[in-house]
Amino acid sequence: MTDASSAHSQTLSRGIRILEVLADARTPLTIDALSATLGLHRSVTYRLLRTLEDHRLVVRDGAGRIALGSRLAALAAGVSHDLQAAALPELTAIANELGMTCFITVLDGDEIVTLVSVEPRHTMGSIAQRPGTRHPVGVGAPGKAIASRLPASQWPDALDDDHRAELTVVREQGWASSHDEVITGLRAVAVPLAAHGSPAAALAVVYVSSSRPETEIASRLIEGAATIASSV
Repeated sequence: MTDASSAHSQTLSRGIRILEVLADARTPLTIDALSATLGLHRSVTYRLLRTLEDHRLVVRDGAGRIALGSRLAALAAGVSHDLQAAALPELTAIANELGMTCFITVLDGDEIVTLVSVEPRHTMGSIAQRPGTRHPVGVGAPGKAIASRLPASQWPDALDDDHRAELTVVREQGWASSHDEVITGLRAVAVPLAAHGSPAAALAVVYVSSSRPETEIASRLIEGAATIASSV
């Protein structure tokens, strides 16, 4: 009998890992940099990349560096499609009203991942929040908002006492905030998003600074979350 650990495809696993490394990097990488990160020989990495290129999952820039391909966006559009379709009008409205990038994150194992994002129109210096961006649950405003709706037994073991105490407060007040927690210089406010048939999620905004108090931002997000949940 073949056990689960030996039945998986090593080649497929390596290809997926390449996509994860490129997503985390946020900038194109050379084959040598990818090989070093993956711990693979350059020739192995090259063969994997050729296959991913054939499926338009990665592309090369003019300098030969590797980046994620546009085909991934088409695949991502099928993830929680109903939630994305229901959320886009409200995300757009919130982004333009508050002048902040508005986005939805969903729970993925012990991390949260950005599902869909909308930047405000006519606003200088808005923050890009790329779909696929991820960080640990329990930290950052959307990570706290999602964790606040999970049983404490499902919180990451590495979560410190200060964050655990904060999650109790978030659970009571219904919204979370963060300053310089995931990315230095950025602030975020988030609320849980309970959409039928969808994974644990949060509705959030990210910004550098604002004259609006966090309570006002949170109130708009709570309203938006209710609108999105009723539309799914």
